[in-house]
Amino acid sequence: MENTDLTVNGARRSVGTAPGSTVAEALRDGLGLTGTKTICGTGACGSCTVLLDGEPATACTTPCAEVGGREVTTVEGLGGDHPVQRAFAAHDALQCGYCTPGFVVAAAAFTDRWRAKNGDGEPARAEIAEALAGHVCRCGAYEGILAAVAAACAGKHDAPDGTAPARVEAAEKTTGRARYTTDVRLPGQLEGVLVRSPHPHARVGAVPAAHDGASAVVDLLGADRTARWAGQPVAAVAAPTRAAALAAAAALPLEWTPLPAVLDADAARRPDAPLVYGTAEARRAAPRSNEAPPPPAKWRGNVRGPADFSWRGGTAAKRIAAARARGDERLVSAVFTTAAQSHSSPEPHACVAHWDGAGDLHLHVSTQSVAKVRAAAAKRWGLAPERVHVHAEHVGGGFGAKVGLGVETVAAAELARAAGAPVRVVFTRAEELAHGGHRPATRAELSLLADADGNLAALTLDVHGDGGTAVGTNSAALARYLYGTAPRRLRDHDVVTHTPPGLPFRAPGGPPMAWALEQAVDEAAHRLGEDPIALRRRWDGNPRRAAVYDWAAALPAWAGRAPSGSATGRFRRGVGVATANWLYLLDPAAEVELTVEGGVVVARTATQDIGTGSRSVIADVLRAELGLPADRVRVEVGHSGTVHGPASAASSGTPSIGPAALDAAARLRAALPGGPAAALDGAEGLRVVGRRRRDRRGYVTPFPLGGLAIGRGFAGAVNVTEVEVDTGLGTVRPLRIWAGIAAGRIYAERLARSQCEGGIVQGVGYALHEERRTDPVTGAVLTDSLDSYRLPRIGDIPEITVRFHEEGWEHVPGGGVGLGEISTVAVAASIGNAVHNATGWRPLDLPIRPDRVLAGLAGLPGRAAPGEGGA
Repeated sequence: MENTDLTVNGARRSVGTAPGSTVAEALRDGLGLTGTKTICGTGACGSCTVLLDGEPATACTTPCAEVGGREVTTVEGLGGDHPVQRAFAAHDALQCGYCTPGFVVAAAAFTDRWRAKNGDGEPARAEIAEALAGHVCRCGAYEGILAAVAAACAGKHDAPDGTAPARVEAAEKTTGRARYTTDVRLPGQLEGVLVRSPHPHARVGAVPAAHDGASAVVDLLGADRTARWAGQPVAAVAAPTRAAALAAAAALPLEWTPLPAVLDADAARRPDAPLVYGTAEARRAAPRSNEAPPPPAKWRGNVRGPADFSWRGGTAAKRIAAARARGDERLVSAVFTTAAQSHSSPEPHACVAHWDGAGDLHLHVSTQSVAKVRAAAAKRWGLAPERVHVHAEHVGGGFGAKVGLGVETVAAAELARAAGAPVRVVFTRAEELAHGGHRPATRAELSLLADADGNLAALTLDVHGDGGTAVGTNSAALARYLYGTAPRRLRDHDVVTHTPPGLPFRAPGGPPMAWALEQAVDEAAHRLGEDPIALRRRWDGNPRRAAVYDWAAALPAWAGRAPSGSATGRFRRGVGVATANWLYLLDPAAEVELTVEGGVVVARTATQDIGTGSRSVIADVLRAELGLPADRVRVEVGHSGTVHGPASAASSGTPSIGPAALDAAARLRAALPGGPAAALDGAEGLRVVGRRRRDRRGYVTPFPLGGLAIGRGFAGAVNVTEVEVDTGLGTVRPLRIWAGIAAGRIYAERLARSQCEGGIVQGVGYALHEERRTDPVTGAVLTDSLDSYRLPRIGDIPEITVRFHEEGWEHVPGGGVGLGEISTVAVAASIGNAVHNATGWRPLDLPIRPDRVLAGLAGLPGRAAPGEGGA
C-alpha cells in the first residue's frame, strides 16, 4: 500500500491505495465516499462519474496517480443543494438509484455550462441526451432525467419550493447517501470470490478445506460433483483483500475431468447429444427460468415437454391443417425467434454475511425478497427464522434475477462461518452479464386462422425455450388468455444445454409470446383489410381494455398512418400497434405495521424497494388516509424481523402492500378517535397491524403458490409505436411510443409512470439492441461487458406517453394491480409491426438488427433502391 494525496470535495485527503488504484477505489474503499458507484469498471456506463477540475470524468478508469493537484468533486460534494439534485427529486428522475449519482454529477456540470452560456433557456431534448450519452440507466428512468435536466437548466429548481418529492428516498439517492449492499463495510471484513468452472461440462474433484493465501475455502458443488456450464461456481475463497482472494482462487488446486457438452439448442435435440441431466434427480433439481413451478412434462433427452395448455387443441390443429391444404389466405404461419436478454442489474449480485457470537446469521444482500431469503437461509442452515437477520436497505435493481437464495449469499455465509469473520461477495460486471441471469431465447412456431367472418378460428403455438440449464418456458401458455376462447393448441418445450441458466425476467414468457402472436394478429388484420386496432378490440373482449383501444385509435399518428409498405425513399416511417395482458398476482399474507414514535407514524414491513417505489406507496397511502404531513410519516423497509412483506417480483408488490397500508391506516384511525394529527403526541407506542384483505369473489388459485395468489382479471396494455427505418443502413429508430395501461388505481402517479416508461425502455432494448451471445466452442458468454452487450441509452429512447385507465378493479382492495410486467410485454411487437408498416417487410427475429433489415428489404418483390423516391 502507498499513501496518495487527493483533494476531494475541497479538502486535502491522504488515502492508502495499492499501486495502480483508480480514483473510484480510493473514494469508495479508502475514503468511504460510496456515492461514487462502479457498475462496469470500463468507463462505459457513467455511474462513477466525478468532476476533475469541474469536468466530468469516469473514476473507474482514472488512475489515482493522474489526479495529484487536481480537484475531485463527488456527488457528496454537490451538497444536496444543486438545482439538478432538486430537479431529479421533483421529476422522479430515478428508480433504483444506483446509477443516479453519476447522472447527477454529469448533469450538474452540463447545467452549469449551459446556464453560463445561455442563461435560463431550456436545452433541446437531443442536446441533453448527447451530454449524457455515456450514461446507462437499466431501470429506464430516461424520461424523468430529460425533464429534470431541462427544468434545472431553465432555472426552475434554483431554490427549494417546499414540495415533497414523489419518491420519499429521493434525497438519499441524489446525494449519494443511499447505502446499498455493495457499500457495506464491516470491521474485519474479508473479500470473497467465486471459483468458476472453465469447462461447460466437467467432473470436479474434491475442494481442499484450506489453501495458502486464503482465509477460508468452501465447496459449492452438490454430491454429483458435476459442473454443467462454463462459469458455474464450484468453490469460493476469502482473503483480506480482493486481489489476494483472486490470487488464491486462481491457484486453488482442483482436478477437472472434462465431459462431452452440448452448447446449441439445435444440437441438443439430436438423439445422440450429450445429456445435460442424466438422472431423474438431476432433472428435478434443474433451475427455473420462471417464477412459478414448472408444470409436469416428460423428458426426451435434453428436451422437456410439451407442457400443454391447449383449449380444444385437436380442433385447432385440424382447422389449421385444412386451411393449409386449401391454401387459405386467412391462414398466417411463421417461425419467430428471440435472443436471450441479460438482466444486468445496476447493482450486481452481492452479499455481506457474518455470524454473531450467539450463532445468528446476518445477511446484507441485494435481493428482491427479504422474506424469501430469510426463509431459505433458515432452512439451509437449520436456524429458527428469527435467528436470520436480512437487510436490504437499498437495492440496485433486480428485474427477476434476485428473488431467491443466490450463490453469492450461500458463498458469503459459508465463508464467514469458516473464517469466523464477515465476508463480502460481489459479482463483477462480467459475472453479472454472463452469470447473473437472462431471459431465455425462444423459437416459436405459430399458425393463426381467421374465418370468413373475420373472427379468430384457430391458433397453434409451439415454443421451444433455450434457457441453458434452466427449465420453465411458459410463453405459449400465456396465449391462452388473449382473444377470446377460439380453439388453440399451446405447447411449451424446454431445450437444455450446457450454458448458464436463465432466470425470470420482467414478465417471464410474455414478450416472446407477444412478439409472435401480436405480429400474427397484425398480419391477419392486413389480410382481412381491417384496421389492426379495430380487429384487436373486436377479438379481445376484455372490457378493461376497451377505453384504451379507443384512446389508441384516436391518436393522430395512428389515424394518419400510411398503408403498410407504401412508403418510398431511404427514410420510411411507420406506425405499429400491439396488445398485451398480464396476470394479476398478489401476496395475500402481506402486512404493514404502524407504530407511533415521537409523534411520527412509523410504517414497517419486511418488503424491500428495488426502485419500484414501495416506500412511497406506503407513505402516500398513510399521508392521504390519516391527513398527515410528510414529516409525520416514516417508512422503513428492507429488514426482516418485522411483519411479513411481499417480494418485489411478478408485479405483486403494490397490489399487496397498498391494501395492507390502507387497512393499517383504518386501524390506526379507529384507535385515535380524536383524529390522527391531534392525537399522535399522546399515543406514544401505539401499534397496529394492517393486513391485505381478501378480494371480493376470492382468487383463481385456492391457495398461494410460492407465496403468490392469482387474482381475478388481467392487467392490459395497448402500445402504439412510430419508427423511422433507414433503408440504406438498415437501422430502426423509434420516434414516439404511446402506452395505454389498464391496471386500476394508480397509487403514486409519477412513480407508476416511471415504472411504465422503464418497462418500455427495456422493451426497446429487447427489440433493437440486446443480444446475449455464447461462444459455440467453449460455452463462455461473449457479451460480458457493457461494450459488447448493448443496453439502450438515453439517446436511443423516443418521447414516451403513458395513459392510465383506472376503472374495472372494484373487486380488489385498493382497486389497483401491478404495472411492472404489463408495461413491457408488447413493446417489441409494436416496433415489429411499425417496421412492417414502414417497409412492407415483417421482421421475424429479435433483435431487429441492421443486417436483418437489409436482408429482409432485399427479399421484397420489386424493391426500389433505398434512395429512390426521395430521402
